[in-house]
Amino acid sequence: MFKNKVVIITGGGSGIGKSIAKLFSKNNAIVCVTDIDIKKAEETSNECQNKSFFYNLDVTNKNNVKTIFNQIHKEVGFYDILISNAGVSNMKYIEDITEDDWNFNMNVNAKGVFLCNQEAIKYFKNNKIKGRIVNTASLASKIGAPLLAHYSASKFAVVGFTQAAARETAKYGIRINAVCPGFVKTSMQEREVKWEAKLRNISEKQVIDDYINQTPLGRLEEPEDVAKVVLFLSSDESNFMTGQAINVTGGIYTT
Repeated sequence: MFKNKVVIITGGGSGIGKSIAKLFSKNNAIVCVTDIDIKKAEETSNECQNKSFFYNLDVTNKNNVKTIFNQIHKEVGFYDILISNAGVSNMKYIEDITEDDWNFNMNVNAKGVFLCNQEAIKYFKNNKIKGRIVNTASLASKIGAPLLAHYSASKFAVVGFTQAAARETAKYGIRINAVCPGFVKTSMQEREVKWEAKLRNISEKQVIDDYINQTPLGRLEEPEDVAKVVLFLSSDESNFMTGQAINVTGGIYTT
């Protein structure tokens, strides 16, 4: 499906990003795995079935983004798909959120998407490439999540940016969409379960059971569930879709 396509994936060292990288590779794409943890990026690259590359990338650093994207162009030859997936979270009651907490979430989740999208859009326009971009938002970008006010704000920003960027770039044949995952079984979720259990004074099992009970399909989401939708949004099968924020929540949120 993606033969001769080159995809850049941010936050590709673990979780959803790792599953996206492996699924693209399985479908014959050349995968460029980027992560702030170079060892994890290399591990993902080594697990890819097709030709792959790995890079150390801090999505919050404009110069680093420009340098790495240019390096990919020089080493691989071109790229035509960006999956802007890198993200972070931490949990606190609103009155306990510090400016550092706020900035941490906003810088990675919102600014990181902006900087990577900006660089890719420039590249697509300058090279007359009808590129595809998929940004990772969240269920928390559709409905505010308790204990995650700062995270929710950053992910709402991702959806707003995606919609605006899609409308602005459509005339160049560039398509930009977002995915909104729910309760995904990743290392990030493991940390959140521990935080939430402590904050709510309940057991970790009760937190997980609550996640499952909120999900009409009756299970925790797997990273692969998200990766399959990302592939669809990057493929020719979705050629008349842009500016969308697609729920991948097991039915938790349906609008």
